Amino acid sequence: MEQKDYERIYEEYRQQSEQQAQVEAGLGNNDGKEEFVAVRKNGDGDIIGFKTSNGRELDYITALAEAKAGKLANVDVFHKYGRDIIRSEPDGIKENNLDHLPEF
Repeated sequence: MEQKDYERIYEEYRQQSEQQAQVEAGLGNNDGKEEFVAVRKNGDGDIIGFKTSNGRELDYITALAEAKAGKLANVDVFHKYGRDIIRSEPDGIKENNLDHLPEF
């Protein structure tokens, strides 16, 4: 029976996924939707506001409503901890995660 190198196979898969995510991220936002470019955090480090690519500053509730309506690019809304939460779309690129965006 053939011995498989599961670690190597998975690592190759992961690298291909990261490369594809970077290619897709480089394609830009062709549909004209705003994206988050910066965040505002409270003293506990929770994100409480967002700055968009058009320069608008949104409180969390407004951003949540716009994300639910599909007006913002590269974010998803999911339900956890008894409430809706905004998250960046999972693409394997840590630098564009909401927690890694600059603060304003």
